[in-house]
Amino acid sequence: MKEEIKKRTKQIGLEVIKLVDDLPTKTSSKAIAYQIIKSSTSIGANYRAACRAKSDADFINKLKIVEEEADETIYWLEILEESGLMSAEKTITLKRETNEILAIVVASINTVRSKINNR
Repeated sequence: MKEEIKKRTKQIGLEVIKLVDDLPTKTSSKAIAYQIIKSSTSIGANYRAACRAKSDADFINKLKIVEEEADETIYWLEILEESGLMSAEKTITLKRETNEILAIVVASINTVRSKINNR
């Protein structure tokens, strides 16, 4: 399961990189492209860091970063749509995948917290 999530989180970053290449060359597009590339590639990078956590608490802290970056990526996808820079058709699959990863991460955080509290 860990390897599958590593793959999926990396793929989100790669798909965002491809997506921003379709943006118009406007100042606003460049600013958003920079932000969404940072947040989307951070999802995979921080998930990998979480996989190497030294303790349950460290794992939770690192997964919280993944949670934040995934949520931020969804935010920027919404901004792209709502600003009219990109159609919803081009972002729907990426938003769905990022939301799925976000749900998995939140569930993992809750599972580990529960495990810690039951000790």
